[in-house]
Amino acid sequence: MPVTLDGQLVVAISSRALFDFEEENHLFETGDDRAYMKLQLDRLEVPAMPGVAFSLVKKLLAFNDATTQRVEVVILSRNDPVSGMRVFRSAQHYGLPIQRGSFTRGQPPWRYLRPLRANLFLSTHLADVRAALDAGVPAAQVYPLSVHASDAHPNEVRIAFDGDAVLFSDEAERVYQSEGLSAFQAHEASHAGQPLAGGPFKPLLEALHRLQAEGTSAMHVRTALVTARSAPAHERAIRTLMDWNIEVDEAMFLGGLPKGEFLREFEPDFFFDDQTGHIESASLHVPAGHVASGISNR
Repeated sequence: MPVTLDGQLVVAISSRALFDFEEENHLFETGDDRAYMKLQLDRLEVPAMPGVAFSLVKKLLAFNDATTQRVEVVILSRNDPVSGMRVFRSAQHYGLPIQRGSFTRGQPPWRYLRPLRANLFLSTHLADVRAALDAGVPAAQVYPLSVHASDAHPNEVRIAFDGDAVLFSDEAERVYQSEGLSAFQAHEASHAGQPLAGGPFKPLLEALHRLQAEGTSAMHVRTALVTARSAPAHERAIRTLMDWNIEVDEAMFLGGLPKGEFLREFEPDFFFDDQTGHIESASLHVPAGHVASGISNR
């Protein structure tokens, strides 16, 4: 029987999102890739420190057991193949069963998302994230200096999402930006019974919902909607999720309050938002990634 990833939640991730390669990256950005390759080879036996998305990956992989492979993590990196050896060695050091990877030596790696049928792409490279989103893959630019995830919930993978332009389309956000808050609130109240179209991260939420349903006794998924919406605009968001037959565990309607401190209390392994201001606030407290989609990013 041919090998297939069908039915698995597939996460593609860059090496710099998974591991802390910030020191090495400074050398890479000078354009001297030979010196960078030599540095990585010299450090081959030195495991890289965990990066911003490490906790998310580790917990997702814990959904696999001896009989069932539910999650696949693939390295998709602009690194060169020589540096790729250190990436795999580091994964092995931490007990991460990552077997697959593509290393493109500076070329855009996002095109390999299609044969992988990836459910999520995490990268520090904004152009690759934009290309992935354009191709219909949920993707976010990881902020490499984000605070790392708490270790307080070892048996839960916790993921927080913004609503508009992330889980939902940017329809309502367009009204807000063109006509202001009052028009936005009136529009959402009058359309409360009409579900919003799906945004770029709806497929990931659906995949997580399936993963939770298949679940294991050892690991669980806990999700949160963390949005700048407030009543009465909250109702359309909730009814949209109901229409999709998807439940989230928590919903925070913050009415424009900074999200960072609320996220600190939820303690997610990752937070996704389309607005850089929210990501900058969040990254002071939790791992965060910018979803470069919707009207705010044009």
